[in-house]
Amino acid sequence: MPINASPHFEKAQAEYEQARTTEQKIRCLKKMISLAPKHKGAENLRAQLRRRLAKLKYTKEKESKKAGSTKRGIKKGDMQAIIVGEGGSGKSLLLKTITNANPKLKENLFEGFTTKEPEIGILNYNDIQIQLIENPAIESEYYDKGLTNTADTIMIAVTSIDKIEKIIKLLPAKTRIICYNNFIDKLPDQIRKIKSTLSSRRYNYVHINWGETEEQDLAKLKEKLFQSFDKIRVYTKEPGKEKSEKPITLNPNSTIKEVAEKILKSFSKNIKEIKIWGPSSKFPGQKVGFNHKLKDLDIVEFKTK
Repeated sequence: MPINASPHFEKAQAEYEQARTTEQKIRCLKKMISLAPKHKGAENLRAQLRRRLAKLKYTKEKESKKAGSTKRGIKKGDMQAIIVGEGGSGKSLLLKTITNANPKLKENLFEGFTTKEPEIGILNYNDIQIQLIENPAIESEYYDKGLTNTADTIMIAVTSIDKIEKIIKLLPAKTRIICYNNFIDKLPDQIRKIKSTLSSRRYNYVHINWGETEEQDLAKLKEKLFQSFDKIRVYTKEPGKEKSEKPITLNPNSTIKEVAEKILKSFSKNIKEIKIWGPSSKFPGQKVGFNHKLKDLDIVEFKTK
């Protein structure tokens, strides 16, 4: 122990000795270096700490390369969103609550990073499936930048407004939804102030008040998430039968022809009559042609030869 070491240095040293991961050890060592005595008698100590830090950084780089080579592949869904945020921001809770995934949840603030590889879940929303991925903490060595870059929509989980811009700077320019997770009881005036600030900064956000109004807040999040993909849902049916249970997802302004080619493929030439029900029809059961443009929640009936 160096002479005249401060209690803060000793505390940082104890944290280093208890650290489990390379990432945690690096953070602790940086803290020790900043708190180490500056007098000449501690020169050897400071040099030793710097050498140890350099060695750990090299180890971290090797670990990252190894993790990248063995990482399980994730097949991208038609509609894929990714949840990013710092550790303790509520990413895992969001994934667990709105999908079929069952990620491990952080039990306390000092547990470290509980998510060490991407967690995948499926959100069933209004007859469609949305693939939702939780990325490990953005400040950790486990964070997968590639997954964030390829996702269609990015959900940013935060518990503080001050964190938003810091995280946005690390993300690609894509559709983003801010998920402000409120875990601590706040007065109505405090909640109004948070929402007012988020609105004034023109964020696309959902304020989730866990334990209070979470059910309706999560409903808003699901709708906002679906809207972010800019897709329409189109159901099909056979004459005399009910509509299909699951819709086809298409781009806005898609035509009947695209639906026919998608479900009937080469047999689409055998269609002799097309009827439509829903927002794009002038009346229920309207007869239309292949060039008719569809709207969300339309129902299309094909009669073949």
